[in-house]
This record gives sequence, C-alpha cells and structure tokens, in this order.
Amino acid sequence: MNEVIVSIVGTAQDAGVPHPNCFCQNCMSAMHNGTRRRAASLAIIEPNRKQWHLIDATPDLREQMASVQMKYQLQGKLMSSIWLTHAHIGHYPGLMFLGREAIGAKGVTVFSGNKMKEMLETNAPWSQLVELNNIQLNSIQHERQEQLSPLVRMTPIEVPHRNELSETFGFWIEGPSRKLLYIPDIDRWNEWDRDIYDMAKEADICLLDGTFHSIEEIERMGRNYKEIPHPVMTETMDRLQALAEHTEIYFTHFNHTNPVNDRASSFSKLVQDRAFYIAEDGMELKL
Repeated sequence: MNEVIVSIVGTAQDAGVPHPNCFCQNCMSAMHNGTRRRAASLAIIEPNRKQWHLIDATPDLREQMASVQMKYQLQGKLMSSIWLTHAHIGHYPGLMFLGREAIGAKGVTVFSGNKMKEMLETNAPWSQLVELNNIQLNSIQHERQEQLSPLVRMTPIEVPHRNELSETFGFWIEGPSRKLLYIPDIDRWNEWDRDIYDMAKEADICLLDGTFHSIEEIERMGRNYKEIPHPVMTETMDRLQALAEHTEIYFTHFNHTNPVNDRASSFSKLVQDRAFYIAEDGMELKL
C-alpha cells in the first residue's frame, strides 16, 4: 500500500523546550522528565518509496533526522528536499549540518522564497553550502503548486510575519486522501488577507501557530500583547470552534512559557475539552 505519513518531529518555538538560560517550571520539567520539545518541524515520509522530505531545518536537525531514519529504516538516506518557512533561528540553521564539517551532502534540494534564497546565496556560512553544492536552492512562490511525488503535492502560502530577512510561508500538504494546512508562524489572524476559518474549512488537518496560549501568558512575561506578532490559542479556538468537531486542528510551535507544555495542566485540559489537539513530538498523521 502506498501511504504518506507526516511525522511531527518538533513542536517548540525556535529555541526549544527547555529554553536556553531558563529555569522556569516548564523548562525544569523538560530537563528532568525527558519531556523536551524540539523546534517545530515536519517530516513527510513515503515508506514504500523510501523517500522523505523535511519542512524547516531546525537547530535540532541531527536528532530529528535520526528519529525519522531509524523509525522507517532510512539509515543513511538523506531527505529528498527541505522546504523552509522563513529565516528565524528555529527554521533554517540546521542547514549547517549538510556542510563539509558534518554530512558533506551532495545537492540536497532546498526550497525557499526568493528573498530567503538570495540571503542564503550571498551570506556566509550559507553561501558556502551553495558553492560546494551541498544544497541546491529553488524558489517557491505563493500558491504555486509543486508535485513532490506522484502521491504528494505542496502548495506554499505566504503569510504575514516579522520578515526582517525573508518572506514567510505556510504550506498545504496534499496526500492521496487528506489535505493538511501547516502554519507554524504567523502574525495575528486579522493581519492576514485571508480568513483562517475559510482556510481551515478546506483542510482535513490543521497544524497552527500555538506559540502562546493567551494574552494573560504574555502579560505574565512582562510583555505587551500588542507587540507580540502571534495569534494566541484562545483566539484561534474561538475563531475555529465550529470546525473543531469535524476537522483535526492541532497547535504547534509552543513557547517555553506556554502552560500547555504541562500535559496535566488545566490549560491543556481546556484545549482538549474544546475538541482541539496539542501536537507532540513524535506524533504521526496519515495523508
């Protein structure tokens, strides 16, 4: 049987959980109880074809690669392609492991927006990866569909975010029987020219930005909510509640302060009671 599996290989905001230089309850628990979260990333695997692809090359790439390769008997088999969402630190530094100091890869296809492609081509150390043919850069464009394989289609969706160095993309991932919407990073929903309800209505599965649980969480950090460019989970649930009974809606990209990092917390229970899901490292979704 030809199947397509999306493996959630990371669910944390860029710096992971535990967060560097932090000893909050969530980070201490992750250190002592093995409940760490790696930086947000997806692997798209076709086991029968012995091929796999990766969305984002995170600082945790070594462990994420190994988890996919060992589970699917792909030891020594590099990903066929990497798709980059944007140029923030949790989403592309893992490219360094493809270079001469580590894997010494040959021509791994990397898809990104035009602005990010130019950044990688013209700035060291990333430009060395291009010069040595460790990676081959390809441009993606908003809503231009790419046939990843006979069974999988990818469609980039440009979204608003802090685009200091690159544009930011989410992705539609379409398999033989189901369609997944992946948006790990976005500014608040009302800053997008799309309605997230209409977008999510087209999907069978959504994996959406869950960086912060609520405005109160942000205020406890001593930050002003108006200065934080992420939708909070409580708002997203309010917007999508009518879809939650028949669409699988997961949250991902959790900041270390997010109370849903504690699986037993009242906040985690609230998400589940409202028929939404909290993505966990190692979860698998079939398309």
